[in-house]
Amino acid sequence: MELENEQKKKQNDVAMFLTERVISAVATNSNFVFSPASINAVLTMVAATTENETLRSLIFSFLRSSSMDELNAVFREVATIVLDDGSESGGSKVTSVNGVWVEQTLTINPSSKDLLENFFKAAFSQVDFLFKAEEVRKEVNSWAARNTSDLIKEILPPRSVSSYTTWIYGNALYFKGAWEHKFDKSLTRDKEFQLLNGTCVSVPFMSSSRKRQYASGYDGFKVLRLPFEQSGDANRKLSMYFYLPDAKDGLDDLVKRMASTSGFLDSYVPSQARLGEFRIPKFKIEFGFEASRAFNELELEEARLFHKACVEMDEDGAEAAAVTGKQKKGYRFKDARCPCFFRVRRGRENAPSQCSSTRRYGAEVTHAILPGKARTTFNKRCRKVKEVGDLMTGEPATEAPVNGGRNYNGPKVAKFLVG
Repeated sequence: MELENEQKKKQNDVAMFLTERVISAVATNSNFVFSPASINAVLTMVAATTENETLRSLIFSFLRSSSMDELNAVFREVATIVLDDGSESGGSKVTSVNGVWVEQTLTINPSSKDLLENFFKAAFSQVDFLFKAEEVRKEVNSWAARNTSDLIKEILPPRSVSSYTTWIYGNALYFKGAWEHKFDKSLTRDKEFQLLNGTCVSVPFMSSSRKRQYASGYDGFKVLRLPFEQSGDANRKLSMYFYLPDAKDGLDDLVKRMASTSGFLDSYVPSQARLGEFRIPKFKIEFGFEASRAFNELELEEARLFHKACVEMDEDGAEAAAVTGKQKKGYRFKDARCPCFFRVRRGRENAPSQCSSTRRYGAEVTHAILPGKARTTFNKRCRKVKEVGDLMTGEPATEAPVNGGRNYNGPKVAKFLVG
């Protein structure tokens, strides 16, 4: 049975809450991408198996759930509906796998092992952290690379696993979708791309001249939706949504508004409109960080939470991956130089421009922040979108190292969360 509508809305709110927290903590003024679904999966596994009741209660509060049954119901819904693989029927490829590595000398509660293997479908491995910590770290990184089609080659940085480590929980999420209406590669042209510091670089821009697109203007921002190819149930169609604030420096305020307004994601869904040509840049973003620094209210003194995500978009479609690991109406769009926010979401294709959570189930596969110049002209009279572009602030296709490139010199810990 699917989650009740109120619970679906709550999970969308949790996703935006996580987004706002990560941005404010580790991704200010930088290109940024992460997966709330992956982090949610790892924290749910921890809550289900930990013997620390205080930690379990903190996770309940953090994920806005009242019980383990509620968390498990959310996990089951996300795994079977939101992350359903549609590649065999011509849709988007979506895979999500869990893994657990535990010190071989520990006595494992049989019920916890059974829960991990049979409910969470996690690959359960007993390993030698005491004498082979580095080998285990490499094994986890290989697992992450293998399950993200090599988009993410390393989740655990050097020296992050030691003889003090006793558990590692991991989730790897991979997505690859083809646009319902692909961009013509012959129309891709290099254009100036403005960085936050005012300088410009030349980057390839994709162009589309389809007359009907999904776009709407709202109070203070605009939304554009690009659907992915999908056969079968329209309620399962995945789309990429672009949110462009009207103010060039309005991204922070928009994200805070999205995070603090319950039901926001289901209230602003663009309707189909007659439009003209628009352009968006090709890009690739990879971002990694120590998530436990962003979620310090969890008080993970004995654990560290690592997360890395990658998204790449071109004329054919988009590809994204994420790994989390825990150790223990009428409208007018004006030119706007502003940051942009985007997400990938599953939902009903024919949802109206204003709808409630009763009309859609929205769960994030990937979130990204693209600070920079986002120039969009939507003319109400001619109904023509001239350009959606210059979305990023830094060099395209650059990699952001885990934790901004700083070495991990924190305290020795017993558990890891990877997602």
